[in-house]
Amino acid sequence: MISWRLSDEPVNINNPGEEELTEEERKHVRCKIFFGYTSNLISAGTREVIRYLFQHSMIDVACTTAGGIEEDLIKCMADTYMGEFSLSGKVLRQRGLNRIGNMLVPNDNYCKFEDWIMPILDQMLKEQQETGEVWTPSKMIWRFGKEINHPESVLYWAYKNQIPIYCPAITDGSIGDMIYFQTFRNPGLIVDLVQDIRAMNDEA
Repeated sequence: MISWRLSDEPVNINNPGEEELTEEERKHVRCKIFFGYTSNLISAGTREVIRYLFQHSMIDVACTTAGGIEEDLIKCMADTYMGEFSLSGKVLRQRGLNRIGNMLVPNDNYCKFEDWIMPILDQMLKEQQETGEVWTPSKMIWRFGKEINHPESVLYWAYKNQIPIYCPAITDGSIGDMIYFQTFRNPGLIVDLVQDIRAMNDEA
């Protein structure tokens, strides 16, 4: 699929316009690869597989959940530990541990994430006010990838290789909490979801 080109196939006379393409033009028609993933795949060991795909530009467009964004960033800041599915959620919570299936995430990891992301949101607001920059979830995600600057991060490679990651529900998680908290301390940040909806549909 990655190496496929239209020139690999015989001309399809039932496909309108295909007969008009030159052989050189047919060589440049390729398959656009869309990739969707959820936060649990980033929280788990499959994150390294996903990171590999982005690092080597094996996909063209991605769509994920808010957890798929923040869990990638948090894993660059602190460790996640292996536990058991049978552990008591109540007991873990009392010990300051959050459970993602059989993985354990200390509360402090989320505190580190807050300390890291708040200055970035403030800078994004400043740029919006000074230059009129209109932020979208995908632009934010590239910015996070640039700022994290970590080779183990999916977002880092998405930014570096300019692979768009769309996240229509970017506020549905810790990032949403951070944006909410910012409205009290430093209000005004605008995130335009409509631009991304159009861009994501136009990718097809």
